[in-house]
Amino acid sequence: MRVAIAGAGAVGRSIASELTDADHVVILIERYSGSFEPESVERADWILGDACEVSTLEESGLGDCDVVIAATGDDKVNLVVSLLAKEEFEVPRVVARVNAPANEWLFTEEWGVDAAVSTPRMLAAMVEEATGLGELVRLMTFRQGQAALVEMTLPEHARVVGKSVRDLALPTGATLVAILRGPTAIAPQLDDRLAPGDELLFVARAETEPQLREALS
Repeated sequence: MRVAIAGAGAVGRSIASELTDADHVVILIERYSGSFEPESVERADWILGDACEVSTLEESGLGDCDVVIAATGDDKVNLVVSLLAKEEFEVPRVVARVNAPANEWLFTEEWGVDAAVSTPRMLAAMVEEATGLGELVRLMTFRQGQAALVEMTLPEHARVVGKSVRDLALPTGATLVAILRGPTAIAPQLDDRLAPGDELLFVARAETEPQLREALS
């Protein structure tokens, strides 16, 4: 893929390193000369300029990008970059970093955002996942909150323990996508039986989560 990242701080550089290691083409856009450090991610193409300016985005070749990541530490900048990427350059996929959880409601399709990533929310979900035996935990949302990746770790008394995947009475709109059993990730098959301690991962529409919780608890 060809990926442009607005913001070459610690987050932007880390993302760029991961993507270049996977042999993707990465363009890093940074407005501050003090943070302009091409030697820190040598395989990326660096652009010194304001990602909120159309001329900078044109110089970066945004129209040829498959993905744009707005990864600055300023939510206002991330929203403007997302909107320009989607509306002016028709980038297929726009991912935006949310710095302040109170601003999450702004990161929607109307602002050009296909996926919003809130670090505080993700960390809170990880804590809940680690401590919430028998609870349905939302790990990540997709499509502006219309769907989510949710997890439940089965306690011994869960009604589905011992049942096969084919016997799960899941609500419409919820799909079991993986079973984590110890160090092993299992692609669910209809005859697989569930055991205490299994971590079940589902993709589910937001409105189906109460029914999914009831089906598993």
